[in-house]
Amino acid sequence: MSDPAHQLPALPVKPVRGGRAESREVMELRALRARQPDLADAADIHLELLELFRRVQGRVPLPSFEITSEILSRHGASGHALLRFEDVPLELTDLRLLVRQTADVLHRFGALEAGDHERVQRVGRNAELVAVTGRWFYSNPDRHAPAAADSPRLDDGMPGDAALDQVLILAMRPFLSRCAEVLQQHPGLTNWTRPYCALCGGEPDFAVITPAAERHLMCGRCTLHWKFEPLTCPHCLNAEQARITSFATSDGQYRVYACDVCRRYLKAYDGRRALRPVMPFLDSVATLPLDAAAMQRGYTG
Repeated sequence: MSDPAHQLPALPVKPVRGGRAESREVMELRALRARQPDLADAADIHLELLELFRRVQGRVPLPSFEITSEILSRHGASGHALLRFEDVPLELTDLRLLVRQTADVLHRFGALEAGDHERVQRVGRNAELVAVTGRWFYSNPDRHAPAAADSPRLDDGMPGDAALDQVLILAMRPFLSRCAEVLQQHPGLTNWTRPYCALCGGEPDFAVITPAAERHLMCGRCTLHWKFEPLTCPHCLNAEQARITSFATSDGQYRVYACDVCRRYLKAYDGRRALRPVMPFLDSVATLPLDAAAMQRGYTG
């Protein structure tokens, strides 16, 4: 909100510009918190993260990497994810802010241990933060390219660091989701049939059932959506329908697909009768009871 300007008596008084209106996702999260007090802490974490991300994402430019049908066809045939780390429109000041403040939010709500919080804060201040983030970006085993052999290495933030991975997945979302905006509307995306993201190589952590009854996977890193077989496990590619367990919430808004081969599950938002689009932060909180139900049955996310 801008500060009120001093007004001269002879001039008409200008109205003070109000703050930005809350997004629908924020309003829905507040309503969810009121309806289900047991989800209040999780809703509060995501409300703070949403506000932090919204402040940064408005400053992130669209990337300038080239996407053509020929490029997408080539990547689809090879299975190589499209985005290179150097094409991500990173700004170091914003990256530092997101890493450190995301860690603060998680620590304040007990989702990040004190030692991990201190270590992530050191990484956020380190001059090699971009190099550490690049190694994280290329660490997904489904990607075609490993981290550069000569990239700087730190005592903190080594590959396999679960706490840093947790923070970077969240802190990089404003930058990666801007890249996803470029690819999401390209018609060539319909030819991507891999179980991992066409853009960044990330694993799906959610799914959407469209009004046409198609299942679209959603990347846990950049939020890109892409069509995938409705009853094939994206983790082990089991397509035997008898070995896929599915159950839903009582209102039918959310569903779980659980694989009896690899014992992993994926949650989905059913958009066939929905009045709103999928909202990643809201839906991840609203489906926490489904996580508990799936884990009680012996499945892992």
